[in-house]
Amino acid sequence: MKISVLAVLLLAATAQNAAAQSGPTPQEQMTCRSDANKFCAEHIGKPPQMNACLRENKSKLSDGCRKVVESHGG
Repeated sequence: MKISVLAVLLLAATAQNAAAQSGPTPQEQMTCRSDANKFCAEHIGKPPQMNACLRENKSKLSDGCRKVVESHGG
């Protein structure tokens, strides 16, 4: 189950610029895992909504996750 959450986060973080950039590294995935569960759990399994949620909550994200989101177009 935790791997599924991580996979959704990966898709969400890269959805906006998937064609232009490669997906997050495993380290980036781990960096955002807690924030995704805390702020956007209702969007698990919905990559576009997860991406939007992470962008909307960017000011609340941990510094590391915020950098990951920004580096993937958020």
